[in-house]
Amino acid sequence: MIRYSLTCQDDHGFETWFRSSADFDALAAKGEVACPECGSINVTKALMAPAVATAKKREARAEAMRELVPVANPQATEIASKRAELAAMMRKLREDVTRDADYVGDRFAEEARRIHFDEAEARGIYGEATPGEVRELVEDGIPVVPLPRLPEDQH
Repeated sequence: MIRYSLTCQDDHGFETWFRSSADFDALAAKGEVACPECGSINVTKALMAPAVATAKKREARAEAMRELVPVANPQATEIASKRAELAAMMRKLREDVTRDADYVGDRFAEEARRIHFDEAEARGIYGEATPGEVRELVEDGIPVVPLPRLPEDQH
């Protein structure tokens, strides 16, 4: 991007940005660059002084940037730490369940009922169930616990 200082035939000065010098030339030739004050399309580039960054200007800019950097908030740091700790605990719980239980997929509600009514071997299982299936299992006294959703599951 390049910024040009421009003037119109009535000496109104204004600035605008272009992707390149060639873009300015092409748009000006088509009459698509107009003075915002009077609407004239007779626009030319004005004299511009190059922006030279002296050591003093660079230091002033660096100082301004340092002031913009937020100071670490101890409370936010503590919250982030607790979140990471909680996520690690949930990850461990989920790993333990999936390591020690059988995955039954979308047959979870059916298999949980079979186990509850001694129609299948008693064992830990995990899988998927609809909210309606979970509600019915709970109403029938069949214990179910959802696996925790991990931060990486949200994507």
